[in-house]
Amino acid sequence: MKSTMDIQQHQRARQRAVELGRSMDPTALPELIELLRLPSTEVRRLAASAIGKLAEFGADPPAAVAALAPVALCDRHPQVRQYALKALKNFGAAAEPYLHDLDELAVNPAAKDYVCVAARAAAEAVRAALQQAAEDTVERCSRCHATVAPDECSRSRQAFHRTFCDRCFDEVFLQRRNWEMQVELKKTIQAADGTVVQSDGERIIAEELARLDLEYRYDNRFRIIKGYAVRPDFYLPEFDLYIEYWGMEDNLDYRIGMLEKKKLYQQAGKRVLSLYAGDKPRLREKLREGLNRQKRQEPFGNANQTIQTSKLH
Repeated sequence: MKSTMDIQQHQRARQRAVELGRSMDPTALPELIELLRLPSTEVRRLAASAIGKLAEFGADPPAAVAALAPVALCDRHPQVRQYALKALKNFGAAAEPYLHDLDELAVNPAAKDYVCVAARAAAEAVRAALQQAAEDTVERCSRCHATVAPDECSRSRQAFHRTFCDRCFDEVFLQRRNWEMQVELKKTIQAADGTVVQSDGERIIAEELARLDLEYRYDNRFRIIKGYAVRPDFYLPEFDLYIEYWGMEDNLDYRIGMLEKKKLYQQAGKRVLSLYAGDKPRLREKLREGLNRQKRQEPFGNANQTIQTSKLH
């Protein structure tokens, strides 16, 4: 044993590392980390071993791993590395950031055989802990926060891209079906091209788009951002442009929904042309102006995907 510490310092540090390792006290971790930095090989080995023992008593995993990993991977003495690797193994998933380093050390021909074995064992323990954590993950209903079984989670994510328990799934499904039915019942106005819309403002927009020979989809559902879908009034697929006619701004619930919908468009980075009830006297002109403005701000698609300017006048 060679150390720059004097004999008394070494003996005190050695004894303290042993005591702390036997203490079963997780609050001893900071002191052990300090001991891990001392020049004595024996003290570092004992400190690493002690930190590993405190894992089962609640020692802070990130702090322990942050202290152990450099020692396990880089300490100049192979036995200290071996003990640090054994300690690192006890902290399982918290050591995930060092998995690649552990794998490399496990096959490093320059490392001692027992160091490679310890590195391989640590990597296997980390992977096993990560797998167990994934299996133990508890899914909860995004509506009532109840625990959700795997089959419930799968069904709700397939239908809504969100997690619901069976009870909330049925309620949400019923609400959506009723809402969609109400929307369909409100479609009573027919545009010139046969599209049935909800309001006279939407009729004007549909007829103007048809007059401009622009293909559009009316009131279709689009999933523009993970977990959420929108039903824009109009969508121009050739140009990836959404058109919304906000016709009921004076209704509080409608206005809240309008703001939420605008936020989703913004989060998804979508281009939206907004038209309002107040625009109705000049709705055709406002639509053409908006399309021209969108074209000036950013080209639609490629060079062949342009709105013919002559159609906009």
